[in-house]
Amino acid sequence: MPRTGIAHLPLHTGKAPRWLFEKMRRLAREIVVAIVTEYGAEEFFKRISDPVWFQSFGCTLAFDWHSSGLTTTVCGALKEALKEVGNEVGIFMAGGKGREARRTPGEIETLSARLGTDPDTLVYASRMSAKVDNVALQDGYQLYHHTMLFRPDGLWCVIQQGMNADTRYARRYHWLSTGLEDFVCEPHVGIISDGTSKTLNMVADESAEARRIVTYLATQRPETTVGELKKLKSLTLPAAHPVDPPAFSETHLKKILARTSDLEAQNFEELIGIEGVGPQTIRALALVSELVYGAGPSFEDPARYSFAHGGKDGHPFPVDREDFETSITVLGDAVRKARLGRTDKVQALRRLSKFLS
Repeated sequence: MPRTGIAHLPLHTGKAPRWLFEKMRRLAREIVVAIVTEYGAEEFFKRISDPVWFQSFGCTLAFDWHSSGLTTTVCGALKEALKEVGNEVGIFMAGGKGREARRTPGEIETLSARLGTDPDTLVYASRMSAKVDNVALQDGYQLYHHTMLFRPDGLWCVIQQGMNADTRYARRYHWLSTGLEDFVCEPHVGIISDGTSKTLNMVADESAEARRIVTYLATQRPETTVGELKKLKSLTLPAAHPVDPPAFSETHLKKILARTSDLEAQNFEELIGIEGVGPQTIRALALVSELVYGAGPSFEDPARYSFAHGGKDGHPFPVDREDFETSITVLGDAVRKARLGRTDKVQALRRLSKFLS
């Protein structure tokens, strides 16, 4: 699974109790070390970027399987765990929820300076993945959580989540650098959610011509494009038309188009990377692209399990603190002994895994 996709989760409030978060951090630490020891860091990135595996990981850490809070809490516990073992396993993590999400580029730069690596590619990937899921994929979810895991050699994974205040659902997006050839063409696969919404999907393969026309329109004189939009706003479109004429500010749109016209983006990725180009700009240009030039974008929404220790809210059963502590101890002991050449417990865990699968 070179790149992975989107999970759809109901919005839950509340926080994990401090005692539970501490156990989550400790168990997350042992699981990361165990996977990297047994299979290597690449395998850990492959797994954490799989939305189903990530969900199972959260369940193992005793968080609510179907909660939006699973994303933020698991990422928080994982970030704290990697502060302890990051140098050991060669994996580092930046970002978080709200203000922490906006500090991701700065954290990447700080960590890269410490590691003696160039942060530019990672910072670009962080910013572009967020821009794509907020601007190029308009599914009604506003991003509020963004984290990036990376290695000094440039391998990276992004886990971010958006919220839809109307439906009270959250949606999680996963990115993985392995095999990623284009930020704006089919960057998500492995969709696991049945929940769909009215979506403008400019990153679908079917939107290739629309991306080209939208980029072309952004390089033209602002008056020309805004004039076409004013004509379209006066038309009565079919009720089922997926893109309604946007309620745009003519002054603001002219200002943004003046900037895009001057910068002359060579492709859609460059266009959405321009400061100020947001959802309304892309939506307006997509409408002109479809109705004037006949290059319509895709409107397909790309979005479409097990407990080990219980769940935070007592479902399906309360967290068993003693069992949780035993899991941390046994796994940690097995990994430490494996590194010393005593692999009996690791082999036993492997056999148990095969028996249960």
